[in-house]
Amino acid sequence: MDKAPRDRDDEGRARSARPRDGLGRPLPYGVPGVERQPEGVVRSPDQTLKEAQRLLDAGKPFHAHEVFEDAWKSGPEPERELWRGLAQLAVGLTHAARGNVMGGKRLLLRGAEHIEGFGDPHGVDVSGLAAWARDLASRLRGPVDARAEAPRLTLDG
Repeated sequence: MDKAPRDRDDEGRARSARPRDGLGRPLPYGVPGVERQPEGVVRSPDQTLKEAQRLLDAGKPFHAHEVFEDAWKSGPEPERELWRGLAQLAVGLTHAARGNVMGGKRLLLRGAEHIEGFGDPHGVDVSGLAAWARDLASRLRGPVDARAEAPRLTLDG
């Protein structure tokens, strides 16, 4: 069987070069997609929250998750679970918007568990986000509108 070579990044790691839609789903090669978030960007907590909120408001929770993932991987150890939990909330919304009810519920609840106990670092509305995630998980029956369901990340937002 003749297999096409896998897409690789400059360092030889497997990376799909297929375009993606606003919810991160792969599209056929040659079809215009949504521009991806650059990986490995180190941002301040405020920059992370602003960029992620912009993407959530635009109905792009998959892309917001990538912003949170950068913070999770580059942030100080005591805050990594916060950023990981926020990434899980964004992925939960992504799955919910794609119609993956069980995956959406699971990640929304897991994300809520990860962020609880953090207080409100950097102005993150931890209790409000945990309540939002549990509410959305309880209402999931099919695909949701990611833009309409986007949470407010901060207390002042």
